[in-house]
Amino acid sequence: MLHTVADLMTPTPFSITQNQTLRDAHDLMRTESIRHIPVVDHQGALCGMLTQKVMVAEVMRILATYGPSALERKEKHTAISEIMATDFTTITPEQSLSDVAQFFVDNRHGCMPVVNDDNTLLGILTSSDFVRLAAALLS
Repeated sequence: MLHTVADLMTPTPFSITQNQTLRDAHDLMRTESIRHIPVVDHQGALCGMLTQKVMVAEVMRILATYGPSALERKEKHTAISEIMATDFTTITPEQSLSDVAQFFVDNRHGCMPVVNDDNTLLGILTSSDFVRLAAALLS
């Protein structure tokens, strides 16, 4: 039975570094069909989160400000560190799924990065993981 975050999380999720660009994130989200990207430093420590919602908002801002012809160039010159969220909640692999599920419900989060005591990224847990779990339990 599934009891802890480690039982349900996606281990070693796709991630990007804070030095990469909006274009890199856009390409990663599109090719891997993901909506949340943890941002790590060169040692693998979690330092930010980039969501599809934030990325789309930045793309729309660029389009509105500079027009479609400048989009690719501007994406390549926008560092992830400029747009990533730095105020977010993390969880550990040992935490109970019931506690984390309640946090998702109460705070309407789409994802939570899973880290160890050194803040090294170990995995990611998304609301979609809980929907898949519910579907499996219902069938």
